[in-house]
Amino acid sequence: MQQTKENRVVRRTIVVNADVQRAFQVFTQNMGQWWPKEHHIGGTPPVAVVVEQRAGGRWYEKGEDDAECDWGTVVDWEPPTRVVLSWHLNGDWEFVPDIARASEIEVRFMPETEGRTRVVLEHQHFERHGETGDRVWTQIQEPGAWTYVLGEYGKLLGGTPNNRKSHSKDTARTSSQQDRKGHKD
Repeated sequence: MQQTKENRVVRRTIVVNADVQRAFQVFTQNMGQWWPKEHHIGGTPPVAVVVEQRAGGRWYEKGEDDAECDWGTVVDWEPPTRVVLSWHLNGDWEFVPDIARASEIEVRFMPETEGRTRVVLEHQHFERHGETGDRVWTQIQEPGAWTYVLGEYGKLLGGTPNNRKSHSKDTARTSSQQDRKGHKD
C-alpha cells in the first residue's frame, strides 16, 4: 500500500534494561534527565522536561531562564504500559495550542524478558499540522530526531535499539502495514 498523508507513522523501538514500571517512570517522570538539551524551543536550554502525570496534563520544557514552553498535552495516561502525547509543534517549531492541529505520539512499554522492556514509540497524524505537516514528517524521520532522543533515553537505562532487520535503521511504516495491537516486533 502506498503511504498517504493520512496514514504516515514514524515508529522507533528500543529495548531497555529495566522492568516495565521503571521504564515508564524514567520516560514520563524523568524526561529532563535524558532529553537532549539541544532539543528545545525556548530561549535557553531546558533544565526540566515535564510530563504531568494525568490525561489532560501538560507536556512542556522549563528553561534555564525559568520560562516554560509547552510542547503538547497528555492525551492518554495508562501507567505503566502506555502514554499518548499530543505534539503541538508545527513544521516551524512553533507551538500551536489547538489540539485538532497536533500530531500524536503513542509510547508503549512491553516486557521483553525479565528486567528488560521493549519501548515502542509511534508518531502519527502529521496531516493535522496542515500546511506544515510535511515538514514535521520530514524532520521527525531524521536520525537526529526520535532515533537520537530514544537513544539518549536508552543510555540512562542501558538500552539498545532493536537490532532486528525491520527496526535496525530509521524506517517509517504505514498504519496498514502493521496493526497496532496485533503487530509482531
